Amino acid sequence: MRLLWRRPVADPRGFLNVARADAPKRATSERIGDWRDVYAEQPWETWHDDVAQQARRCMDCGIPFCHSGSAGCPLGNLIPEWNDLVRRGRWDAAAERLHATNNFPEFTGHLCPAPCEPACVLSIAEDHTGGAVTIKRVELAIIDTAWATGSVVPQPPTVSSGRSVAVVGSGPAGLAAAQQLTRAGHDVTVYERDDRVGGLLRYGIPEYKLEKCVLDQRLMQMRAEGTRFITECDVGVQLPARQLQQQYDAIVLAVGALQSRDADVPGRHLNGVHLAMEHLVAANRECAGDGPAPISAAGKHVVIIGGGDTAADCYGTALRQGAASVTQLDRYPEPPPRRDSERTPWPMWPLLLRNYPVHEEGGERRFAVAAHRFAGDASGSITAMELVKVRAHKDRDGNRSITPVSDPFTIPCDLALLAIGFEGVGDLPVVSGLGLELNRRGTLSCGPGWQTRTPGVFVCGDAHRGASLVVWAIAEGRSVAHAVDAYLTGHSDLPAPVHPTALPLAL
Repeated sequence: MRLLWRRPVADPRGFLNVARADAPKRATSERIGDWRDVYAEQPWETWHDDVAQQARRCMDCGIPFCHSGSAGCPLGNLIPEWNDLVRRGRWDAAAERLHATNNFPEFTGHLCPAPCEPACVLSIAEDHTGGAVTIKRVELAIIDTAWATGSVVPQPPTVSSGRSVAVVGSGPAGLAAAQQLTRAGHDVTVYERDDRVGGLLRYGIPEYKLEKCVLDQRLMQMRAEGTRFITECDVGVQLPARQLQQQYDAIVLAVGALQSRDADVPGRHLNGVHLAMEHLVAANRECAGDGPAPISAAGKHVVIIGGGDTAADCYGTALRQGAASVTQLDRYPEPPPRRDSERTPWPMWPLLLRNYPVHEEGGERRFAVAAHRFAGDASGSITAMELVKVRAHKDRDGNRSITPVSDPFTIPCDLALLAIGFEGVGDLPVVSGLGLELNRRGTLSCGPGWQTRTPGVFVCGDAHRGASLVVWAIAEGRSVAHAVDAYLTGHSDLPAPVHPTALPLAL
């Protein structure tokens, strides 16, 4: 009789025997006094044991929606596989499976909102299952362990293709494309217009969410693999776009979508009213040792307009700068604390109240309110903000409108930050220099092979998709690398897109 080996399956009663437990955070009184990571360091053995127990909760799902379908991970991360490896203490093997689909799990482990978790089968009946597996926590533990044990090493190519590629932009999409193409044997140079590499990872994400040493250790690996970086080079200005085309066999545009949406509110011209990124970039530069931030919340009454990630980043930054008060405004009603299965049934991304760690640290959030007017003094500086209560409507076509339902009322405000989203790529010289135009979404279109209308020029990340998640940026960077490799050599052994919605948007 022949015996067939079978991989050990997940613990079938793990979710019944182990309660969901998120990573412990440092005390709020401690963490608002510095810029270090929000989450607490734990003794090695305790940390590993806790995470391994959380990995036990992953079931042997017939269809793991966490990495399949339209609601799970865009990268197609093999979540059940590395959960099971962690459960069995095989951390090196878990890191290998994690890197098979994700170049930078430390970035997603810190920054991704984890669409995989609400798509987890355990999210169907949270009252009975205890909630989704802590996928993001396990992911970060795997990569932190891999770095600590030295298993993350450079992977330089063994053969050179003789082809060269320029990647314009060093955010997560550009870095993912560059690393994949370098490993495929191409000569890759990344151009960054700022003085340091990293794009939004460097200057858009606060230090307490992503310590820049985490970014720097990955950049060291990429340099050791052969990727070159050129900073303070605005392609299209210092380096003409046509010259770039002559120097390289292919170009990847990963320039992001940093055109901030502004507010048409009376008093917008007053001193002290700023776009969110002006505040965040200045704070990150100060943390990097570039001197005091010209825009600081110290001692001020800060009002943040917007309800998303960027608004929360400004919120935590203002608290750490010593704001007198922080108020965040959202024009939509307060979402429910639990999934509304009629509006967003599983495994869709649910509409619910999302509490970021910074919201535990102080300040106030107000819902169903909107800015009516910025009020200032004789010197032209903002001193107060007039608000109105509003009601949000959506018509049959999905168009939203906001209707005031109260008289204006005033709150003190010395610093107003506009965190109301982004409108696309903006007017970049490299775009026109390469003969490209923005579409109606303010982004760059491409064909099925990620190539724009200009031959040899490809696009990925926010520049193609619009402002989105770090996980989408990495997914598109990997996908465009496959396309560029095939364009240059006729075929590609790099991973092809694994997620149906990760395919390029139509021209």
